[in-house]
Amino acid sequence: MKGSEKESFRKTFVAATVSFDPEGNITPLRVIWRDGRRFAVDRVLESRPAASLKAGGSGMRYTCRFGNAVTYLFYEDGRWFVEEKAPAVPGKEKDSDV
Repeated sequence: MKGSEKESFRKTFVAATVSFDPEGNITPLRVIWRDGRRFAVDRVLESRPAASLKAGGSGMRYTCRFGNAVTYLFYEDGRWFVEEKAPAVPGKEKDSDV
């Protein structure tokens, strides 16, 4: 990032394959991206209620390891989402006070 540029993020809703244990706990097993790619969850490192500070919203946050990457996966109002880095918008590189 240069100077006052800020990365922006958006909620990207995804499909998920999950498992339920006898107590009703949810464990995500796989995430299916909008283009059909599937990413297996190697391990759930933590799950707790939390807000998405990058993309907005809140719900149950699962800290998941996918290969070498660690990502937050959120379950909010019956839907799953991740915080996806939003593409830069031309002409919007700098914050303006105008």
